Amino acid sequence: MTDTGSLTRQKRRWQDVHGLLLLDKPSGMTSNQALQKARRMLNAAKGGHTGSLDPMATGLLPCCFGDATRIAHFMLASDKTYEASLRLGWETDTGDATGQETRRLPVFAISDEAILAACRQFSGQIEQIPPMYSALHHQGKRLYEWAREGVHVERPPRMITVHCFEYLGRQGDVLNFRMTVSKGTYIRTLLEDVAKALGTYGHLTALRRTQVSILQGPMVTLDELKGAAAPVNYLLPLDYALQEYPELTLTADQAQALIHGQRIQRSEPAGIYRLYDAQSVFLGLGEILVNGQTRVKKLFLKSYAAGRQRA
Repeated sequence: MTDTGSLTRQKRRWQDVHGLLLLDKPSGMTSNQALQKARRMLNAAKGGHTGSLDPMATGLLPCCFGDATRIAHFMLASDKTYEASLRLGWETDTGDATGQETRRLPVFAISDEAILAACRQFSGQIEQIPPMYSALHHQGKRLYEWAREGVHVERPPRMITVHCFEYLGRQGDVLNFRMTVSKGTYIRTLLEDVAKALGTYGHLTALRRTQVSILQGPMVTLDELKGAAAPVNYLLPLDYALQEYPELTLTADQAQALIHGQRIQRSEPAGIYRLYDAQSVFLGLGEILVNGQTRVKKLFLKSYAAGRQRA
């Protein structure tokens, strides 16, 4: 009997697809599962995402395809904005609603002023101990694997930055927040600490990421992507994520010189620039040195060739 699933996989012809997809990840799915579903709908030969969301979490998962995978690291190290809900009264082993209750404390009357004071207490540069249920490595295994085996691992604290910590209101014992944080911040742990500062325990019940670096939407859902006649129309160009760098237009000769590894001379101030050819097709990133010499930082030649065909 023929394995029709294997036959389908054998017949698939992946295509060179280049661009960014601002995916609205659904709850109950890992980031990689969401990425792979989007990749199949786009028939993209190469794809990656810029920082995992927990399966419970929803929201912005920037997915990079083709040449865009080479700018993923720019977003991995960037600040991120979340909206989160904290239920007071008990703690779980995972720090969120997917875990088992570990300890409980009654919730006494807590004023909005006390909550705002906790937000201020956990703003700015603070130390945070990563949770056991995390993907950090220890002796060749991830921490969550040790945790599932009942093994406790000592974790050194790390410095994080909470740039903005807003209290959005409450529904009973559920408090709602919005925060912008640095790379490596665990929102579960941050809110557990807030609950302790309020004299009780707590755990995360909802988490939605709304912004990564300058990327904030509009987002597209997997259902919207599946129902689209041309899913590639949802892709954004590579330079969309690089708007922090000023634009530099090259002559045809200058573009060719940089493509062939040569340096060119420019009069603009020193710094990193987005490079465009004379037809306004994005070529990559370049750096102007203090002496005016300009060198390549990163070229995206496959997407550039595709852009030249469309121009």
